[in-house]
Amino acid sequence: MSSRSLNERIMAEEPAENGKRSDEQRSSENVGFGVEDASTIPKGTIDPVYEAKARVLNRAIQDIGMGWYQWQLFIVVGFGWASDNLWPIVTSLIFTAIANEFHPSRPPLLSLAQNIGLLAGAMFWGFGCDIFGRKWAFNLTLGLTAVWGMIAASAPNFAAIGIFAAFWSFGVGGNLPVDSAIFLEFLPGSHQYLLTILSIDWALAQVIANLIAWPLLGFMTCQETDADCTRSKNMGWRYFMIAMGGLTLIMFIVRFFCFTIYESPKYLMGKGLDKEAVRIVHEVARRNKKSSELAVEDLKACEPEGYETRAAASDAVKRKLEALDLSHIRSLFATGKLAYSTGALMLVWAFIGLGYPLYNAFLPYIQATRGVDFGDGSTYITYRNSLIIAVLGVPGALLGGLLVELPHFGRRGALSLSTILTGVFLYCSTTATTSSSLLGWNCAYNFTSNIMYAVLYAFTPELFPTKDRGTGNALTATSNRIFGIMAPIIAMFANLETAAPVYTSGALFIAAGLLVATLPFESRGKASL
Repeated sequence: MSSRSLNERIMAEEPAENGKRSDEQRSSENVGFGVEDASTIPKGTIDPVYEAKARVLNRAIQDIGMGWYQWQLFIVVGFGWASDNLWPIVTSLIFTAIANEFHPSRPPLLSLAQNIGLLAGAMFWGFGCDIFGRKWAFNLTLGLTAVWGMIAASAPNFAAIGIFAAFWSFGVGGNLPVDSAIFLEFLPGSHQYLLTILSIDWALAQVIANLIAWPLLGFMTCQETDADCTRSKNMGWRYFMIAMGGLTLIMFIVRFFCFTIYESPKYLMGKGLDKEAVRIVHEVARRNKKSSELAVEDLKACEPEGYETRAAASDAVKRKLEALDLSHIRSLFATGKLAYSTGALMLVWAFIGLGYPLYNAFLPYIQATRGVDFGDGSTYITYRNSLIIAVLGVPGALLGGLLVELPHFGRRGALSLSTILTGVFLYCSTTATTSSSLLGWNCAYNFTSNIMYAVLYAFTPELFPTKDRGTGNALTATSNRIFGIMAPIIAMFANLETAAPVYTSGALFIAAGLLVATLPFESRGKASL
């Protein structure tokens, strides 16, 4: 077979000249091709040579198929998903113990520091991995999180723990942008659904954090009623930070020393290193005990005569900035339906971005203070209940994957119902007259909120056309993070000992669920454009 066989096969999929159609239409007719194209940089944001080469690499990865390397990658990428939920949960779990020990005038500043770190991390690692590569970012995000997490155990005051929270969150913020990029770039289009399955790691991380917190924070921290909470009486949260930092360090060690992560072929190709990109593709094929027909000539064939490779770091930055071109934002609002769909999605992400941390970040604190009112606000019961609540999130994440495929229900129905129920259960929690009833409502809340997130992460990218998907995802993610920063600010002016944060959070979830129900598009059983 000739060295240009991959190019010939791609061209063979194109329609005849007299039946020419758009790339988006072609992708809807060819699911395999459409899924592959969906993981590339949107059209118009880069030069056509780069895009043509990316399509050749997509085809090569698809031909290799799902093998041993991708399954190993699936496991270590799961560490990033786990870390993304683990550390925000850590902040919420230590919140009560830190408030009892340091008596800050504005305790929610801890959550504000965390959210600022998450936003900064997402921006830095998201842009940075296109400059210095995915490989280093893939490992450093976990490493930095582990180091700063363990250092935080030595915090002498509230200001110090706030700074350390921002530092460890800077590492956490890069997990999803970097990990999802490198996973998708090695993942054949036929197995792209595995990105949704990774949400199980997100739910399990919550269980692990609460399982470790129960003995450490439940028995080795000050009680809510203690008038004199000194460092010696409140060491549990410090041991907990060391444990969580140590766990993250183990994940970093497994990634760095036990798994050989290859640099993304697309990143190498974008730097002008075509030969190295081809070598990596063949190495992945070898690890999978297969072979690849890809040759350097396949990539060179995409270059017109006189083409000069844009291989400098400045060109990588320029390509990333080009992805923010306003034409791609305008195309997402080109028609009435598209404009409504995009705008509504941004609002859904914004409402959830505010509602989820507004309640979840202060859940142990709310349980403790409400528990005192019920006569059983011990730290032991608080963290035991947090563990029970966390366990209910695991089946929720799995159920979300099943609901999205139900006929006449699909993604829109599953997301709308689970989001509305999440808000309803929050309102129901305000009726609790015993700690057991409060626990029951919170279990129901966590179950439905995990369904919501499992569906949300899968549904959102499917609603954007391929060529504008990067811009669409950026708009929704930005809405989510900005409103996430607002949550602790609102909490500072709302009395956490009242039901005000709960009512606000519940209203946001219900509003988001109703908005989802009005979305004009449903993606179940349809190929993404």
